[in-house]
Amino acid sequence: MKKTMKAVVCLAMCAVLLFALTACGGSKTAVKSIGINQYGEHASLDNCRIGFLQGLKEAGLEEGKDFTVDYQNAGFDDTVNAQIAASFAANNVDMMVAIATPSAVACFSAAEDKDIPVVFSAISDPVSAGLAEGNITGTSDKLPVEAQLDLIRTLQPDAKTIGIIYTTSEANSVSTIAEYQEKAPSYGFTIDAIGVTAQSEVTQAVDTLLSRNVDLLNNLTDNNVVGVLPAILEKTNEAKIPVYGSEVEQVKIGCVAAAGIDYVQLGIQTGKMAARVLKGEITCANLPFETISEYGIYVNSAALAEMGIALPASVAEKAVESNAA
Repeated sequence: MKKTMKAVVCLAMCAVLLFALTACGGSKTAVKSIGINQYGEHASLDNCRIGFLQGLKEAGLEEGKDFTVDYQNAGFDDTVNAQIAASFAANNVDMMVAIATPSAVACFSAAEDKDIPVVFSAISDPVSAGLAEGNITGTSDKLPVEAQLDLIRTLQPDAKTIGIIYTTSEANSVSTIAEYQEKAPSYGFTIDAIGVTAQSEVTQAVDTLLSRNVDLLNNLTDNNVVGVLPAILEKTNEAKIPVYGSEVEQVKIGCVAAAGIDYVQLGIQTGKMAARVLKGEITCANLPFETISEYGIYVNSAALAEMGIALPASVAEKAVESNAA
């Protein structure tokens, strides 16, 4: 009987010890590591990251308790971008988060061999970029092209030629240019597009477009172009040529207007999707990417006035004033 009692007590103590060890190990493995690769620093991409973390929080995940973040910024450098993705793979992070297309492509390539899930944000055309299938998902910031063309036509009824600069290696920009060229004639516009291969070529492309007497410039979500927007605006303001943005932050710093999405909301949506994957509710492969369809109209009244453009009541009643000053 004594031996039996000792055996029972021993088993009970072992069970308690095993539970304690399992609990400790479980708490450690429950903290997921997230590597965030942001292609460069400008307001819309920053807003994606801010929104992403907010989305995780709204989904019930707490930083430090449920996940840790290793945030890296590539500074619009493709070599650095690839190095960041490779380091995340080497460190066996539990999830890679890629903000902007070049970062998503780099992360997806680095993650494939290790089957690390990748969640992207701010990708205009995931299909063209090869990011629509595999252990990857996220959110698309596809531009409301027709809404933008309609806005430009309303604000500049006599305009004929729209100048656009885009990066030839960005699949998003290439597909968006094609859409503009297809739809612009229906609004009475022609598109004069110049492709660049690096950010250093952008301001020279602006000079070329201005020499061709375009009526306005129109920004995409092209990172190389947006990254030097202040320099672009210096040239266009001097030439009295208006620039239209693709989202609110571009309007705040001097673009006259935009039909675009809210990038904080895009990030929140991305964070909530990532939370489902981190919680084990679904895999990236089984979670299709999502596109925000709602957009806002943003105007900078000061920039419009500087360009001599009147703000029609039909636009003013639905627009959000976005003059940062």
